[in-house]
Amino acid sequence: MQETPLGGRGKRRVAGLWPLQAADGFHHPPSVSRGPSPLKSGLMKSRMSFYFSDTVVLLFDFWSVHTPTGMALSVLVILLLSVLYEAVKMGKAVLLRRALLALPRSISQESLLEPKEGDTGPTQGRWFRYHVGQTLFHVVQVVLGYMVMLAVMSYNTWIFLGAIAGSTLGYFVVYPLLGRG
Repeated sequence: MQETPLGGRGKRRVAGLWPLQAADGFHHPPSVSRGPSPLKSGLMKSRMSFYFSDTVVLLFDFWSVHTPTGMALSVLVILLLSVLYEAVKMGKAVLLRRALLALPRSISQESLLEPKEGDTGPTQGRWFRYHVGQTLFHVVQVVLGYMVMLAVMSYNTWIFLGAIAGSTLGYFVVYPLLGRG
């Protein structure tokens, strides 16, 4: 590994590696321009390790938490999003089972052939509706999953614990319903 100068200021770092951690607890990328650093102006601050705090910005700028009550409500929202994620995941599994049951029990030579133009049997139409339903469930599951993931990436420990508790609670409550569907 070759050492290279960092921004021409006399500081040195190993090529391709970022400094591990600055004195203020944040990870700082090297400055590319000679202008004022976004870190010094307060525009870009992000933690790279978990911390306990009652202040955090989650997902959107308007979801800014500054009080313990706000943090408790935010943890509750993340917990409910995680429960909903698990419910959608199980709902998708139930829909898959119903779609498989909608298929004919025996596969004959006729069912393997392409259907004639305009010929949509009841089984094919029902299977298509289940497939559209599964696709919609999948989109909702992906959106919820990314929202919870991005909230956890705030590195706030309370939010992380809310996501874990919600996922655990959701699985515990919704999984027994899978056998009934």
